Amino acid sequence: MMTEITATRAAEPDPQVQQFLQLYESMNVPQLHELSPPEAREVQEELSQAEPDIDLPTIEDRTIIGPDSEIPIRLYDPRTEDEETPLLVYFHGGGFVVGSLDTHDGPCRKLAAESGYPVVSVDYRLAPEHPFPAGLKDCYAAVEWASKAGEELNIDPSKIVVAGDSAGANFAAGVSLLSRDRDGPAIAAQILVYPVAGDATTTEAYDQNSEGYFLTAETMEWFHDQYVDEDIDEGNIYASPALAADLSDLPPATVVTAGFDPLRDDGAAYAQQLADAGNEVYHHNFDGMIHGFFNMIADPVDIDAAHEAYDAVLGDLEAMLGDD
Repeated sequence: MMTEITATRAAEPDPQVQQFLQLYESMNVPQLHELSPPEAREVQEELSQAEPDIDLPTIEDRTIIGPDSEIPIRLYDPRTEDEETPLLVYFHGGGFVVGSLDTHDGPCRKLAAESGYPVVSVDYRLAPEHPFPAGLKDCYAAVEWASKAGEELNIDPSKIVVAGDSAGANFAAGVSLLSRDRDGPAIAAQILVYPVAGDATTTEAYDQNSEGYFLTAETMEWFHDQYVDEDIDEGNIYASPALAADLSDLPPATVVTAGFDPLRDDGAAYAQQLADAGNEVYHHNFDGMIHGFFNMIADPVDIDAAHEAYDAVLGDLEAMLGDD
C-alpha cells in the first residue's frame, strides 16, 4: 500500500520504445486529430493488428442489454475446470473515440491467461456520436449484468474487478464511483492503466511529453472535445473522477503510469488522492515507457516492460482479492 506517490521519467525512453518510435515515425501515420473519427478508428484498427500467441479454451462474442441499446462484449475464459473465480471486466482505451474489442484483444487474452480468471471486454459506445455519459453508462451496465450472471459465468459476484487503460481506466474509475454512490454492484478492485482522471493539461508531464512520444497534447485535446459535449460536464465527477470531493470507500486500486506519457502526473495524482482518502492503492511507474505500452506485447512491437507491467498488476490483484 502506497502513501507517497510520485512518478518521474527516465533520462531517455527505453531502447525498445525508441525503436518503436522510429518505426512509427517511418510509417508516416497521420495524427488522429487530423482525421475524422471514422478515419481515426480505421487507423487505430490497422495499428493494433498484432496479437500475442495466446490460445484460450473459450473466446466468445455476445451482446447484452444496455441502457439505450445492445452492448457487444467478448468473453475470454481460460478455465478448463468447473471452478468459481473472480471476473475482470475490461474497458478498452482509445480516447473515448477509437478502439474496439479487436484493438484490445491481446491485453484481454493475456490478462485472462495469466490471471486464470475470465475477462469480459466491453464494446461501449464511442464519441462524438455518443458523448459523455453514453460510454460510462454502457460500462456500468456491463458490470451490473456481470453481477447478476454469477451462475451463468461461474464467477464469484463479490469478486468483480473493473479494469481499463487510458479512457478505459477513466471508465473503470467512474464505474467504481458510480457503483459506490448508487449502492450498486460490489466491485472488488480497480485496475487503472495510465488513467484519464482529471486535468492533465496543468501538469509537468503534459508539458514534458506534449509531442514526440506517440500520444500528443493535440490529440488529447481532440479526444476531450469529442467526448465532452456540454460545458456543464467539465465538472462532472463521473467524467473526471479526480474532481470528486469524497473518494473514500472505493475498491482497492492499482495504478500504472509511464514516464513519457502526458497523463503520467494525472494518474499519479489520482493514485495519491485515492490513498489519501483511505483506500488501498498500489502504484507502478515505468519511467522509460510511453502511453500505450500496455498493448505492446507482441511482434512487431513486443516490449519487455509491458510484460513486467502485467506481472505487477496481477501481483497486486492477488493481494487486493486476498487470493493465495
